[in-house]
Amino acid sequence: MSDRDPQPVERQLPTEEARDLLALVRDIAQREIAPKAAEEEDAGRFPREIFTLLSESGLLGLPYSVDYGGGEQPYEVYLQVLEELATARLTVGLGVSVHTLASYALASYGTKQQKVEHLPAMLGGGLLGAYCLSEPSSGSDAASLRTKAVRDGDGWVIDGTKAWITHGGIADFYTVMARTGEDGPRGITAFLVPGDAPGVSGAAPEKKMGMKGSPTAQVHFDGVRVPDDRRVGEEGQGFSIALSALDSGRLGIAACAVGLAQAALDEAVRYATQRRQFGRPIADFQGLRFMFADMATQIEAGRALYLAAARLRDAGRPFAKQAAMAKLHCTDTAMKVTTDAVQILGGYGYTADFPVERYMREAKVLQIVEGTNQIQRMVIARHLAGPEGR
Repeated sequence: MSDRDPQPVERQLPTEEARDLLALVRDIAQREIAPKAAEEEDAGRFPREIFTLLSESGLLGLPYSVDYGGGEQPYEVYLQVLEELATARLTVGLGVSVHTLASYALASYGTKQQKVEHLPAMLGGGLLGAYCLSEPSSGSDAASLRTKAVRDGDGWVIDGTKAWITHGGIADFYTVMARTGEDGPRGITAFLVPGDAPGVSGAAPEKKMGMKGSPTAQVHFDGVRVPDDRRVGEEGQGFSIALSALDSGRLGIAACAVGLAQAALDEAVRYATQRRQFGRPIADFQGLRFMFADMATQIEAGRALYLAAARLRDAGRPFAKQAAMAKLHCTDTAMKVTTDAVQILGGYGYTADFPVERYMREAKVLQIVEGTNQIQRMVIARHLAGPEGR
């Protein structure tokens, strides 16, 4: 390794336990995840065995209570774990973030009995979750969702279709938002639906620009019967649960975006210190050096922004505005940094022989998922100037 090769990220962690945890994650990422990432993404293969390993290692329930099989880690630690995983392979980092999002409703709003019955398997029993809010006709306008849950005796019958579901068709459980009452946000209720429940089926995965190893699919609910003890929270509380989950989920996306941007910067630096033109490494040329400086600065700013939001969350303070800012800045940064990395590699950057073209394709989706960046700007503006149309 030359003295100009990329170095591991220097992290500020609150405890020795957290430092050991990040060391474990980095070892798994470098040994088990990164070596297969390019080949498996090209083949569109989802690495379920990696998620089994992460579950066995206690890494699928980090922010949740140890009483139910979680790791009880602060969000500032959990998000840095996501960043490390996403640096190795975005499919894995984003998958852990989505699983955490899918577990949020039960962990935060479930009864004690529900938590005892379901959370240990969700957090450390090898299960994989999915979060079902969006539909074919309701994306950003999520409160207009049409999937219905109708009372039937001591349970519910769910009918409808969810769209753009990460882990759709392969998840072991779905956290589903369904309409149980009036139109609008007050008529929505949350349910925990087993992936193998009769009437649950996944459509063929979407053919995507990037993240081909992460299945994204519509999920159909055709007369799916669930008992009332799988209703999470009160009737009509589902939309507020969904929004609360997304505030935390956006921080996960921000951390994944920083990890992806870091991977792109590391690859660009590695290439530029080895590639020689005009008798010297291209990393010696001022034009590229300034690009590196700008890329690194934006990555560090994004990391600081998501960690500041996480620390607010850990302190029990409002953080929705900061979460939206972090998601906006970090994902825009990932798009810019990965594009610059392709430019630095030149013609080689446009080929599949180097990972930066994949990073660039993957970065785009981060500006869209869990609220487009236009939605993030609306959220931030509402915190500053109040709701529109007052």
